[in-house]
Amino acid sequence: MLVLVEVRGGQRDWEQAEREFAEQDWPVGASFVRGDGASTGVLRADASARLYSVEVRFFGARNRRTTRAAAWRVERLARATGLEMYARRCELMDRDREQLTVWWGHTVAHRPPRVPVPRPRSSAARLGRATEVARARFAERRGYHDTGLVVTGTASEARRLSRMDLHGGSDAGPATDVRPLSGRERSHIVPRREGDFQRRASRLVAWLLAMVFCAVVARQHSGARTWVWAGAAVLCFFMAARLASVMFALGGRGRSLLLCGAVAAWFLAVAFGAGTEDGGGWTPTQLLTLFAVVATTAGIWLLVRRWTWGEWIVCAAPLAFALVVSLVVSSGSVLHAMYADSLELKPEDLDVPALWQAASAVRLLSLLSFALFVPALWGIAKHVHAPFVSPVERLGVPLYVVTQVAVALLCATGALESAGDAVKDFRAAAVRNEQLPSYFGVEPEWTCVEPTVLAAKLSSRGGVLHPERPYISFGEAGGTVSLWDEPAGKALQMPAEQVRLVPASDGGVRCTFSYESLPKGD
Repeated sequence: MLVLVEVRGGQRDWEQAEREFAEQDWPVGASFVRGDGASTGVLRADASARLYSVEVRFFGARNRRTTRAAAWRVERLARATGLEMYARRCELMDRDREQLTVWWGHTVAHRPPRVPVPRPRSSAARLGRATEVARARFAERRGYHDTGLVVTGTASEARRLSRMDLHGGSDAGPATDVRPLSGRERSHIVPRREGDFQRRASRLVAWLLAMVFCAVVARQHSGARTWVWAGAAVLCFFMAARLASVMFALGGRGRSLLLCGAVAAWFLAVAFGAGTEDGGGWTPTQLLTLFAVVATTAGIWLLVRRWTWGEWIVCAAPLAFALVVSLVVSSGSVLHAMYADSLELKPEDLDVPALWQAASAVRLLSLLSFALFVPALWGIAKHVHAPFVSPVERLGVPLYVVTQVAVALLCATGALESAGDAVKDFRAAAVRNEQLPSYFGVEPEWTCVEPTVLAAKLSSRGGVLHPERPYISFGEAGGTVSLWDEPAGKALQMPAEQVRLVPASDGGVRCTFSYESLPKGD
């Protein structure tokens, strides 16, 4: 942005403002006292004020709020330095790059000599010459005669550049020609500038994704809702096709529309599960989750992309590594601890392998990662220069903190409900005497428990063992066998050396153990 900044206060403040501009990496193009230079006849003369033509640089989208964002940054600098400065004019600088065609330089000695006039009348001679020309053109397109020279521009510019004598370079001479890098040049197609093309392509992809979501929702419904969502999908495709028709500054409309249709068909095929065995496809919830992940990733990148490599290495990288490692180590048994507590057990009663503890930690971190959605939205808002995240908005940071805390609490609640849902599924399967679900390495099994000592010597905690019916066993840990008694709704524990565990098919079988089978001395 080219901003006309007015600094008031005299020579001392002017020098400080110039130093601040240099520290912000804002180049100063020109400066003059107010009422002189370009401001003659525009502003009232004032010897205590000086105008600077400053190039204000910052990250963000190019939209109608970009000029206002430049004024915000000047205002923030004025507040931080205590200087009286004002952004009197903000002008958008167009530095979008032109997309020039890339050409390879090659020799022409391999081409057959030109045929003198008149041409030979023999059909065999004409066929032979056509074959030579075709062979030469094929060799050129394959790059067999490239010289390693690369030029950019139109076809005529590229040809002249390849034959230009450059100081310090090799003399290419007139026996040089060029070929386009991406195949055949289409002179009737004029591409847009790089930034403009990327913005249009991003909006086109967004409309296509919206079309896919509406189509998936329409597939899940029936009746009038199906037609409503299908109409919305058609409207989204129409908007995408409209953008595709103007992707190039001149020409290329048919090719753009064809590519847009092919991409839309591919998106729909993937979303509907074409080619899969079940053909179920994606659900609206899965699509929303995917969109949320993509938006979160993009927002975090927009938020931290202004950081330098030094800031990443010195500050962010070690803190992020320490945070991740500490969370993984500390949260490795959090889900297992909540699962065990719901069953009146302790975490050490569940012999969970370290690999499954790490998996549960990753699961917990994935549940808590939804808290990143707030800073991601903050990064997107800063990218589009939303007023509530402007550098001069005083309520922006408190609003962010309150929102972040609320979302973090919701994510923590969701993480706590993970173990609770697993226990509910476990209890439901136990009531129905069905196969028991596992939970991150915890493998409960229906088991017949056969004591190896008399009932009077059996040291059980939590209840009395009834060996004639099966129990749910969580295995042995620390010399103790942990069981779940579903009819009683509580846990039962006993020493591992006093019982023998025999697997049972389900909870409906009857165990055949009897204390009478034990020796009288036991």
